Amino acid sequence: MRNRSVVTEFILLGIPHTEGLETMLLVLFLSFYIFTLIGNLLILLAVVSSAQLHTPMYFFLCKLSIFDIFFPSVSSPKMLCYLSGNSRAISYAGCASQLFFYHFLGCTECFLYTVMAYDRFVAICHPLHYTTIMSPRACIILAMGTSFFGCIQATFLTTLTFQLPYCGPNKVDYYFCDIPVMLKLACADTSALEMVGFISVGLMPLSCFLLILTSYSRIVCSILQIRSAEGRHHAFSTCSAHLTAILLFYMPVVLIYLRPTPSPWLDATVQILNNLVTPMLNPLIYSLRNKEVKSSLRKVLHQLGFLPEQLQKEISNWHFNHNS
Repeated sequence: MRNRSVVTEFILLGIPHTEGLETMLLVLFLSFYIFTLIGNLLILLAVVSSAQLHTPMYFFLCKLSIFDIFFPSVSSPKMLCYLSGNSRAISYAGCASQLFFYHFLGCTECFLYTVMAYDRFVAICHPLHYTTIMSPRACIILAMGTSFFGCIQATFLTTLTFQLPYCGPNKVDYYFCDIPVMLKLACADTSALEMVGFISVGLMPLSCFLLILTSYSRIVCSILQIRSAEGRHHAFSTCSAHLTAILLFYMPVVLIYLRPTPSPWLDATVQILNNLVTPMLNPLIYSLRNKEVKSSLRKVLHQLGFLPEQLQKEISNWHFNHNS
């Protein structure tokens, strides 16, 4: 990497136009981060501890929960650190690592949502062949494939960004190292690289989104052919959680990377929602709409001592009477 030794560290200036709000933001973002970690860990415990949930859909949900733990952990600890009054400096290697892992985890989640849409397509459109198509071997290959292609995409974007010479200003007008703000600090013409990055960052989510739309258009056609209203309702409810999570994931990507005129404050606000709020909401989206996950979560909470036995019995009785 050319002139790498010229700039040895960068200074993160944080979220634009939030001077004097550090304490409030620290409490708010720390709460989001803690709830994100707890929620996704509970989903993992619920799925792992229940043999009933050892299916392809929950296998991919487990991987999503793991990545929802690591995704906000790329930028949040450093942000919380300087919001609490510590140094805003980040090393050159630390900045490159932030950018790599942010795009590696984000791209992998993008591919993972596509695989989860394919899983729902097979389950609803080809139920008799589901166990054959989504075999354990196929699930492992798909899961490894999402990480492999996510790593390739992140490596390309990181190399593209840090092959540039950084020899002048080192103040990053953002709360973590991302492609648009880093290109502004480069001591070279970045117009060609901006176009390449725009195409790369734009094509990958767009391709995945089109595949997801294709899967769900086929799913909707199959659901509409179901004669019973109860069967249609069950099929729609199975997919609604996934669709909600997809919208929460893709909307910030479009707003941040595919707008012609960037706005630092708006980008930071949207990216905070993408980094902290969406990973926090995913456990709620998937667990509150799913009786099997809720049942397993109650057992996990009871085993951990957070849910008294009498209260667990009352909740179970209420669900039984309500369903009857």
